[in-house]
Amino acid sequence: MSRIQLALNVSDLASSVEFYRTLFRTDPHKQRPGYANFEIADPPLKLVLIETDTESRGTGTPGALNHLGVEVVDTAAVHEATARLQEGDLATSVEEAVVCCHARQEKVWVHDPAGTPWEFYTVTDDDPRLIEVGPAAGSAGCCA
Repeated sequence: MSRIQLALNVSDLASSVEFYRTLFRTDPHKQRPGYANFEIADPPLKLVLIETDTESRGTGTPGALNHLGVEVVDTAAVHEATARLQEGDLATSVEEAVVCCHARQEKVWVHDPAGTPWEFYTVTDDDPRLIEVGPAAGSAGCCA
């Protein structure tokens, strides 16, 4: 199953979690300091909340869009998306075995004409025990 991912910058994670818990009638799938994600069945959506302030927000605007994504079923689907995007002459950035959003992932990034970041990704380990936070993971272990 593929689903759209919407990653939002939020200034107050606790109140945002409560809002989206009520809005979509579901509890967070994963919650860490400064981070939460929801796996919503109806509508099929991966909602990611990234607590930010002006200095550390990474991409996007505080209280607004951080990035968009399409979660796909496996690494082969990421490779297929990469090939399709490259064949369409879109500039891609591939990340393999990266820890992002508190999970190990395979992904490819592109930017739309306005600069909005999109990722096609799959989670290969949803709870890595030894998280190595690196430049791709951002300061909160999230996509930035």
